[in-house]
Amino acid sequence: MLSDEAQALAAHSVDSWPLAVKRGLAGVRAELASAVVFPGSTAEVARVLAWASGAGVKVVPWGAGSSVTGAPLPTRDALVVDLRGLDRIVDIDPYGGRARVEAGVLGGVLEHALAAQGMTTWFSPQSLSRSTIGGWVATRATGQFSSRWGGIEELVLELTVVLADGRVVTVGSAPRGAVGPDLKSLFIGSEGSLGVVTEVLLRIHRLSAPAGVSAYALPSVAGGVEVLRQVMREGLRPLLLRLYDEDEARHLAVSQPPPGPVLFAAFGGPPGVAEAEQAATAEILAAAGAVDLTAAPAEAWFETRYDFSPVERLLASRGGYAETIEIASGWGDILTTYSAMKAALGGLADEVLCHFSHTYSDGVSLYLILLGRASDDREAVSRLEAIWSTAMRTALDCGAVISHHHGVGQARAPFLAEQLGAAAAVLGELKRALDPAGVLHPASLRLDGAPR
Repeated sequence: MLSDEAQALAAHSVDSWPLAVKRGLAGVRAELASAVVFPGSTAEVARVLAWASGAGVKVVPWGAGSSVTGAPLPTRDALVVDLRGLDRIVDIDPYGGRARVEAGVLGGVLEHALAAQGMTTWFSPQSLSRSTIGGWVATRATGQFSSRWGGIEELVLELTVVLADGRVVTVGSAPRGAVGPDLKSLFIGSEGSLGVVTEVLLRIHRLSAPAGVSAYALPSVAGGVEVLRQVMREGLRPLLLRLYDEDEARHLAVSQPPPGPVLFAAFGGPPGVAEAEQAATAEILAAAGAVDLTAAPAEAWFETRYDFSPVERLLASRGGYAETIEIASGWGDILTTYSAMKAALGGLADEVLCHFSHTYSDGVSLYLILLGRASDDREAVSRLEAIWSTAMRTALDCGAVISHHHGVGQARAPFLAEQLGAAAAVLGELKRALDPAGVLHPASLRLDGAPR
């Protein structure tokens, strides 16, 4: 089905990027596609791309429109390919630990189907019920339990991809292959610029309840970060390990908010493994002077972890604005980066909240939530634009990675070439090789450094 109706075009002109939402409320006109096509199969996607390549028509893939960085927003006169019609769960194989799904399947729908067979992906982004599996792949997403289970790149075994000229290829080897470069990694995080992912083979795992859910107060952010580092360097893999600075800790469901940072933890796997990891983590926490706050605050987080409504209400109000920005850095630099980001952004919002939520043996992500009120929506737009430019400039100056899991999109495109350095030429050559006519998502992963 093809539509050029105004309602369809408008619906595909804004995603969940707060800046795009606020621009709309301020009367800033978004760029509109020329039409939207709704394919129902890989073969139909292939026919659309083959035609578009021959006709020189720009093509922009669209999932659920839940990106918070403007990743799927079209350029003027592009053809949007809405993939939500590719919504089949093709196969679930509990014994083999795999599930094959089409790219338009929503994460919540997949998890419901897996749970009926006692399985899960353990991939749980905050946008679980409003994002697609294809979107996870396109933006190189991660979930709330990544400290144990990793990001989307750890789940993907195989991809079906439609190339710019309409050819269909399958890339990946299950469970692992040594047959040349890992070609599927070219498309994980490519945001529709190198090909359109239409089907994904994922790892799945046995579903079990989180164990050892707990919350602790820490004397300082530095002490809390050191706890995270020691836990990961010891080879422990908690299901959940989140450290909130004192500003965000005041927003948590703690009966008597402590004056300092708060850490949430939970564990998974067989009971014996979960108990051992919990005990080892508790020893590290005790040595750091942590105070047990009982499980209640962390349990409250589990109950509300998909709730976007506070940010959405603020954005919807006159002059209200909010933004989320996630970056990452190594253990040796993360505290300097944290301090620099808080200082640089402090004058641009009423509150700058921070937590460390995805941990690795060599570093950690830093997630910032900015909340504020301006005199009107146009001023709010200006504040959000300043927040992005300041945050990205500060992250680059600190040597941090400018995106941990939300992807590049329009928000980070002006800073991509500087982040990649000399490797930007490699990405450019890949783009020219796979999409010589330049029809696939021209606004995605741009290397010209110019804002749109």
